[in-house]
Amino acid sequence: MNLARLGEENRRRFGEYVSLAFEGRELTNGDQQRAANRLAHALSRLGAGPGDRVVVMLPNCPEVLQAYAAIWRLGAVIVPVIFLLGPEEVRHILAHSEARCVITSPEFAWKLEGWTGTVILVGAESGGPAGALAYEELVAREPDRFETVERADRDLAVILYTAGTTGRPKGVALSHGNLAANARAAASLYELDREAWALGVLPLSHSYGLTVMNAGAILGTRAVLLRWFNPELVLETIQRHRVQQMSGVPTMYVYLLNHPDADRFDTSSMRIWGSGAAPLPVEIVEPFEKRFGGLILEGYGLTEAAPVVSAHRYSGERKLGSVGPPIPGVEVGIFDDADRQVPVGEAGEVCVRGPNVMLGYYRMPEETAAALRNGWLHTGDIGRLDRDGFLYIVERKKDLIIRGGLNIYPREVEEVLYAHPKIAEGAVVGMPDPLMGEDVLAFVVLRPG
Repeated sequence: MNLARLGEENRRRFGEYVSLAFEGRELTNGDQQRAANRLAHALSRLGAGPGDRVVVMLPNCPEVLQAYAAIWRLGAVIVPVIFLLGPEEVRHILAHSEARCVITSPEFAWKLEGWTGTVILVGAESGGPAGALAYEELVAREPDRFETVERADRDLAVILYTAGTTGRPKGVALSHGNLAANARAAASLYELDREAWALGVLPLSHSYGLTVMNAGAILGTRAVLLRWFNPELVLETIQRHRVQQMSGVPTMYVYLLNHPDADRFDTSSMRIWGSGAAPLPVEIVEPFEKRFGGLILEGYGLTEAAPVVSAHRYSGERKLGSVGPPIPGVEVGIFDDADRQVPVGEAGEVCVRGPNVMLGYYRMPEETAAALRNGWLHTGDIGRLDRDGFLYIVERKKDLIIRGGLNIYPREVEEVLYAHPKIAEGAVVGMPDPLMGEDVLAFVVLRPG
């Protein structure tokens, strides 16, 4: 199924309603669909079609959602690019993905210097490379109906470039089926009112943001979209819109908890704070929930799994320190270095299989073969499963510190740091030691005063 159908199904099921708020504007699901259809016509006229790669390099805004829907309706492939990347990384992604077109804004267009493909600029009053097209002018005269191109579940939908730990970014190839399965499973975890507002603060250029976006279309919820994360703006927005749900990363929650004026804001409407993408320090959960209300529901995922692998349910059992059980349709196994499953409770490499697992790394067959072995995605993370099937992430395999033959997991040391009343943030890494092989180095940010 073409993922663009999610938007069409949303409108059939729920009718036309205000689905998006952004910087004082309110847009209906119909407004967004019509804008996407006009852009799809424009892209088609520029020569884009099924299988072509289109780069979108923008901060969060309605035009990102319009572009994604338009690209999918064409049967083309989205290549989201984080606008913070440097020009060398952007040039690598353009070349490696063999992109036909870039949709960006004037302030980031300088990163495209030397690229000869089509450039479309959002909000282009001035600036940008010669020959660039203005988004608003491009779509103004196009019809607002477009026949969506059919796609199979295994057809490529998006290429997400991840930095990894070494070398150039790898392009994670995710299919329409990967993203649809993950969005439906994620949507089943949250019990939100139909009229609820959710806060969209995750970058839509990340797999986590993509799945939250698609899950919202399935549920028919409304989203307040922020251009980027700002702690005070998050709190103001929750108060103004009576937001019930936000998905974020642990760093965001640390910033909110440490905000000096947080008590000025009414966050009593909040029910769910989803957390993923990095380990959540257990020590912040209780003070955070006491201060802001609602529940922090931690999950685990990675781009190669579209991305959600496990998560706590709102009405289910919660185990602090765990990232929850596998989501529906996904299986997790713990394997040793010889690719043998280990007994329950023992630590090993977290491996995943299910409809969410990537097609592979784009144009990187050797890396794909190393990650996808014997039907399992090997994540490079160390974890364990308890008897109830809850997953615990111990550490990144490559982050493990071996000191004098003793395995030291940085996260365990970081948990101790977060428990200290004078420490706001902490991070632990390994450093070379001539005697022990490696030693532990900790970085901390102290609380004010």
